[in-house]
Amino acid sequence: MTRPIPSSTYRLQFSKDQTFADAQGLVEYLDRLGVGALYASPLLESGAGSNHGYDVVDPTRISAERGGPEGLAALLARLREANLTMLLDVVPNHVGVEVAKANPWWWDVLEHGQGSRWAGHFDIDWSAGPLLLPILDADEPKALSELSVEDGELRYYEHAFPLAPGTEHGSVAEIHERQHYRLVSWKRGAAELTYRRFFDVSTLAAVRVELPEVFADTHREILRWLDEGPTIIGLRVDHPDGLSDPGGYVRRLREAIGPDRWLLVEKILHVGEELPVSWPVDGTSGYEALADVQGVFVDPSGAGLLTQFAAEHTGARTSSHAVEHQGRREVADTILAAEVRRIAALVPVPEAAPSTEEEPGEAANRVRDAVAEFLCGFPVYRSYLPEGREALDTAVAVARAHRPDLADVLEAIHAAMLADPEGLLATRVQQTSGMVMAKGVEDTAFYRYNRLVALNEVGGDPGRFGLSPAAFHAALSVREAGWPRTMTTLSTHDTKRSEDVRARLAVLAEIPGEWVDTMRRWAARHPLPERSLELLAWQSVVGAWPISAERLAGYLGKASKEAKLATSHVEAVPEVDAAIAAWPAQVLGDGELVAEITAFVERISAPGWSNSLGQKVLQLAGPGVPDVYQGTELFEYSLVDPDNRRPVDFAARQRLLARLDEGWLPEVDDSTTEGAAKLLVTATAARLRRYRPELFRGYRAVPAQGHAAEHAVAFTRSPKLVAVATRLPVGLEAKGGWGDTVLPLPDGAADWHDMITDTPVDGSAPRLATLLARYPVALLVRPA
Repeated sequence: MTRPIPSSTYRLQFSKDQTFADAQGLVEYLDRLGVGALYASPLLESGAGSNHGYDVVDPTRISAERGGPEGLAALLARLREANLTMLLDVVPNHVGVEVAKANPWWWDVLEHGQGSRWAGHFDIDWSAGPLLLPILDADEPKALSELSVEDGELRYYEHAFPLAPGTEHGSVAEIHERQHYRLVSWKRGAAELTYRRFFDVSTLAAVRVELPEVFADTHREILRWLDEGPTIIGLRVDHPDGLSDPGGYVRRLREAIGPDRWLLVEKILHVGEELPVSWPVDGTSGYEALADVQGVFVDPSGAGLLTQFAAEHTGARTSSHAVEHQGRREVADTILAAEVRRIAALVPVPEAAPSTEEEPGEAANRVRDAVAEFLCGFPVYRSYLPEGREALDTAVAVARAHRPDLADVLEAIHAAMLADPEGLLATRVQQTSGMVMAKGVEDTAFYRYNRLVALNEVGGDPGRFGLSPAAFHAALSVREAGWPRTMTTLSTHDTKRSEDVRARLAVLAEIPGEWVDTMRRWAARHPLPERSLELLAWQSVVGAWPISAERLAGYLGKASKEAKLATSHVEAVPEVDAAIAAWPAQVLGDGELVAEITAFVERISAPGWSNSLGQKVLQLAGPGVPDVYQGTELFEYSLVDPDNRRPVDFAARQRLLARLDEGWLPEVDDSTTEGAAKLLVTATAARLRRYRPELFRGYRAVPAQGHAAEHAVAFTRSPKLVAVATRLPVGLEAKGGWGDTVLPLPDGAADWHDMITDTPVDGSAPRLATLLARYPVALLVRPA
């Protein structure tokens, strides 16, 4: 049976500021826009004020802040009226514990320790002693002196913790020592934490969803809503790589939801990596599609000069992969040291030690060193033994190349994992390698290797500078053949910068000389404390322009701490942080420079808009189920969260859509038309997908012919639909335009119609100069 899927989805971030009632008011707009389903962020009870919902504190209840079960029921009813469905985001890996009392399971564990009914639900190392809670200030002795007992609870300022029965008498210090937990400095969390968490976030405690009773308790409410009817069409699973057995989890989930529900996983695939064949899922949340679609708009010829400039500016010539390995090793040795230590305790020590004089402490350090190096060697996020054996073998080979002196320990780890692929050592290594990749690459290297930050995106490879049309078509052909029901995306709540920022920054690869000269001048005028941060900062300025000093300061503060070069979250450098915080106001207060920035952005805006529209039409018309992240149906220039979770002006979008439906063809100009051209492209493609789904099957490249043929990328889905986009628009203009370039259409048919401009196409091989005269994209359809 073919599982039903929506024609497209629209992602909404629910919170106290965007509730189920608010979403009800948007259903008519989503219906008119043409999407098939509302893709909802997590809806279970989360931390108070959470703007994302991934910190679920009670999986047995729908979030009251978002509108509660009554509000959700009303929203689902409204969606049914509009013949729309809903995709739900679920979080199986962890729960929020920042406010202990808000999470009833965690509170009970703190109160009763291993005797708690919920103790087995969490991944806690009870053999290590009391549960360590890293919430105190850096000066632990001083912080401990500030504890108090009030109303039968242990208090540390706004933090409250339960007291075990019968432990309430004595001094505060004595009471604290009797608990099943210990409050310690936040700095001790990285190396000494005794419970598994989400990456390095100690306020998100991992749960053991591989246990049937934990699966049942964490999924009962979600599954109940699915059982109530077909409106909830399926689930998107957050961060499956953190689970001990992702394959076992999705198989259990598939059994629970049945064969006909849509099931997606947030699996970050490395370039060329495939999902494990044993997973009964429909695909991923689409990061690999993002990399493919964006890549075809990046000019590979710009790589040389931008690489040289980055090396000159930072004083170091390093490859992206070297920066990634350095970042991974750094996080393994610091913020993930507790996880490394826990794995090292499971490693069978080789019988032949390298030296009979080695002290016991040195031997333990050597094993930890080998574990850290091993975790840094994976070419992908993780293996799934017995699947993914090649990734494991590569990890050993890479680690041995970096540290041949640790070969015996590395081989011991490798052999032990293969001997017992379901054992604790294999489980911990595979869970943790993804954490090392995510924190060391996405959240470290992607803020350090800044030659062209448009490439520094989740699921991408900054070392891959652009994608040829041939490689693009090959990737989309594979997607259509193997994963036609996967989701595709261009922006998400987790992307480092929005699709339109990346589209504008891609223009820099076409004018690397201009950019290098410009940035050199600006950087000399307003330097920052760290040179690679300057590369990131100036690209962020032009990519997100116009941007307020407040937004830019917030972004650079986060970026500099993620890079961990001049400052960091763990070891903040106050004078550096102050200089970075002051920089945006200095730049924006320099009137002459602001004029220069404005002029430069005007130079790259038009080709950036062309790239934006091109990305959008290729994603919306291409294989898979396209998602539109909230607000991105207009040009939207946001940076990493929380910047990309700002409120969306839906009233403006509804007003513009009404004008478009009256026949308005706006100019490609976001200053006078508010980006309505992108809304036109989005609505045209989304409506076509929803009302003529038979057009979106199959895939074949449609090559242009003529002197500017390489500037067109086009494909056909069915023989009756062709999508066309312009690539490398600066180079196209330098050639004098399309000239005699034509696009021969399938079957030699002459009855094509461009749905975006609502005009007939001239003949069976139209000149691109005519076809793309109004917009840099076209969506061609033959009569039904």
